Amino acid sequence: MQKIFLKSTTAACAIALATAGFTTTAVAQGGSVADGEVDDVIITVGTRRDQRSAADTPAPVDVIGANEILNQGDNDIQNILRTSVPSYNVNTYPIADAATIIRPANLRGLAPDSTLVLVNNKRRHRAAVISFLGGGVSDGAQGADISVIPAIALKQVEVLRDGASSQYGSDAIAGVINFVLKDSPDGASFEAEWGQTYEGDGDQWSVSANVGLPIPVGEGGFLNISAEYGETDATDRSVQRTDAAALIAAGNTAVGDIAVNTVSADAVQIWGQPNLNDDYTIFANMAVPFSEAFEVYSFGNYSERQTEGGFFFRNPTNRGGVYAGPLVDPITGAPDPTGVASVLVGNLAGVDAMACPAGIPLTAGGGLLPDPTVLAAVQADDNCFSFVETIPGGFTPRFGGDLEDKSIVAGFRGALGGLTYDFSYTYGRSDVDFFINNTVNASLGPNTPRDFTPGGYSQIDNNFNADFSYAIPNDMFASDLILSFGGEHREEQFEIRAGDPASFEIGPLAAPSPAFPGGQGFSSSSNGFGGFTTASAGTTSQKNYAIYGEVEADITDQFTLQGAVRYEDFYDSFGDTINWKVGGLYNVTDNLVVRSTYSTGFHAPTAGQANVTNITTQFSGTMLVDQGTIPLSSAAGQFIADRLELSTGVRPALGPEESKNFTAGVGFGLGDIDVTIDYFRINVDNRISISDQQDFLGELLEVAMENSVMIPSGSGTSQVLNLLDGAGVLNAADFQGSEDLTSFGFFTNSFDTRTQGIDIVASTNFEVYEGSNTTMALAFNWTDTEVTDRGLDGAAPLSLGRARQLEDTIPRTRGNVTFNHYVGPFRALARFNYYGKFFECHLDATSSTPPQFCDLPHDGKAQFPIDLELGYDVMDNVEIIAGAQNVFDSYPTALDPSIGAGVAGAIYPPIAPAGFNGGFYYFKLRVDL
Repeated sequence: MQKIFLKSTTAACAIALATAGFTTTAVAQGGSVADGEVDDVIITVGTRRDQRSAADTPAPVDVIGANEILNQGDNDIQNILRTSVPSYNVNTYPIADAATIIRPANLRGLAPDSTLVLVNNKRRHRAAVISFLGGGVSDGAQGADISVIPAIALKQVEVLRDGASSQYGSDAIAGVINFVLKDSPDGASFEAEWGQTYEGDGDQWSVSANVGLPIPVGEGGFLNISAEYGETDATDRSVQRTDAAALIAAGNTAVGDIAVNTVSADAVQIWGQPNLNDDYTIFANMAVPFSEAFEVYSFGNYSERQTEGGFFFRNPTNRGGVYAGPLVDPITGAPDPTGVASVLVGNLAGVDAMACPAGIPLTAGGGLLPDPTVLAAVQADDNCFSFVETIPGGFTPRFGGDLEDKSIVAGFRGALGGLTYDFSYTYGRSDVDFFINNTVNASLGPNTPRDFTPGGYSQIDNNFNADFSYAIPNDMFASDLILSFGGEHREEQFEIRAGDPASFEIGPLAAPSPAFPGGQGFSSSSNGFGGFTTASAGTTSQKNYAIYGEVEADITDQFTLQGAVRYEDFYDSFGDTINWKVGGLYNVTDNLVVRSTYSTGFHAPTAGQANVTNITTQFSGTMLVDQGTIPLSSAAGQFIADRLELSTGVRPALGPEESKNFTAGVGFGLGDIDVTIDYFRINVDNRISISDQQDFLGELLEVAMENSVMIPSGSGTSQVLNLLDGAGVLNAADFQGSEDLTSFGFFTNSFDTRTQGIDIVASTNFEVYEGSNTTMALAFNWTDTEVTDRGLDGAAPLSLGRARQLEDTIPRTRGNVTFNHYVGPFRALARFNYYGKFFECHLDATSSTPPQFCDLPHDGKAQFPIDLELGYDVMDNVEIIAGAQNVFDSYPTALDPSIGAGVAGAIYPPIAPAGFNGGFYYFKLRVDL
């Protein structure tokens, strides 16, 4: 039975035809019927059997062709996949630390690193970025960065919607995405695009090219090169924060000046997509066959870009560690537990504790401005300092990173008799160097720099693979028995590079002294994203090897059976595991196919997750606080682990997560309409994630009480550490990098989930009038995640608020219906998208209060954006294109002003699944040679 697809149809149409195995007439790119021109959708993922189509595999495989990839307004492959694969979700993160630099994406409702990414069927290296603020589902994930792959480089994308750890190893729990690079030895193409949002911002432009070259060596090989360069401007969907507006109204005109540090003159804090500068990438793919038995091949990339976005506004009355002072006497500014709020004052001499007021009372402007008399006294004394002297309007840091990504794969393959072989080596490296500008290291007082380089991360992967396959002739089955086997050795390294000294220095206004044994209450490190200390810098690694075996055969002409088993040993860290899979496909009739798989899987923690340190600023309720992620091996991690073990009897630990995956599907025909329906269920035990924030300051205060150490009211973490050090309880130097944290989390395994869903794909093609051709494709996904065990018997159970984020953040229903119409030199596309309702816990302000379990809850309604595109061949091989994404300018449900403008100035929910930028129009020029 021949499996055929439409060359110029949409992805969903190709998927349905491939998976159900129906035959139709191929349609050429120009829209005319090319009689007899047919192709199989040949795939390389999900099976090691040669020349298999998506219709022949027991597990569902989506095949997205080059035309579907290119015929979209976006040039980011992540956004393209979001449109083409309904179970794939990715968002724009406006204020999310490193997640702004490399956006985390989810397949089938699971974490980004639960999806294995391949390029040309070889494992893609991880990104250096770990998503510390990932909207709940992606918290702590470290997946591959696929945004560096230019759309013009792709021959097709294969999405295996099934667990495949027994075939490919760790991470393949939700599925596998395989990016197949173009391999033509001739021809060239060029594309230029420009677009912007309906609001007039977010300009996006790019130029890209692909060329295929013959290599006149051996029996003739190819070198195929693709390159892309572009930039994307920021957008602004913000409103002035209520607290900033109140400060301006009270007379603090310096607050308005903060807008010079943002992309808007109307808001001190910006919610919108970040700037992408100098976004450059090049991919190359080559192979040279010397005989039928021997071929060498190689492919790789070099990519770089800079991402820059905004952070939260630092209010000049209440930002802890910079502005917020103790309760003081409203006249003198002396400490008074029954007094008024104040702005913190530092004593630069550090000798006489009474030489400067403890704080400048906030008694002017309705309690929002410093008392002018005390302020004047501070300004007149060279030994006294407050940040309202130098930065009276507060500040908004600008955060970003310079990303560099490179990889090379080299190998040789061929056949010896009936044995095929493939030996390969893969090197991949991702580097990100962070910067944060327009901020302070408050402990340095007036000597603080305003711009910092807080360090960087690197991820380095080295993989060796040996893969074999042998077709065993036999009389028992309807085909040869395909026996595949092989091995792999992987080494992952994660490097933390220290920041510039000022980004982590403990300055004189935080260090203990005889006059101030606990320090003076100013925070150290670059505010907003603390620099990595020399103690936390270094390289960690983990290694593993694996061996696998796989068999597949057509038991009869109707029945295909597949089985796989894999042994993997993380011999220097997490131990070993065995995973297996069975699957079958049965052609009941020519119009009815049924299939099913069952498999076990696992995902091991990365070297980065086990060892990373990160300090960030996040909301706790409606106030900014310093939070972090600390490795359990650190002094702070061991301190909290000891305290948790003392209170729960269980010591927190980190290990692999395990999964059980079941799929069942059917493909059939209803007249001219082809349909596939697939059900999946994924049970994941001991999921890897960042724990809930642990009360570091509270535990330190408990230790002080246990050891009868007196702590002044209102003391911060650094002050408590210094006082405990002075009492001989602990060594504060061991906690460098954690001294400003009120709380922190750590990577651990603390909860179980069950994710289940249904994928429906339907397609048809028809002729509206003579000489035309129209295709219609429907793709629908329903996914539901339930936290089945919050780990209440463990050391750090998952909170109800975090559980709700995991269950409700991603919409349960997604889908689209796409029409492609071809006639003469014209083609037209109309895509009707549906994004179901969703829940956002704004600013990740989770709580234990029912029914929302969130202090800033938002229930987003369903959204129906529509995309349109029109292409015209002005001459042979030259096409001009105009289109619009979200043509009717649909926006997600706006945040209630009490949690939007009233807290941080957002108009729309940042994690809205359809985005928050509104309509986007674009123009393209495409040339094929």
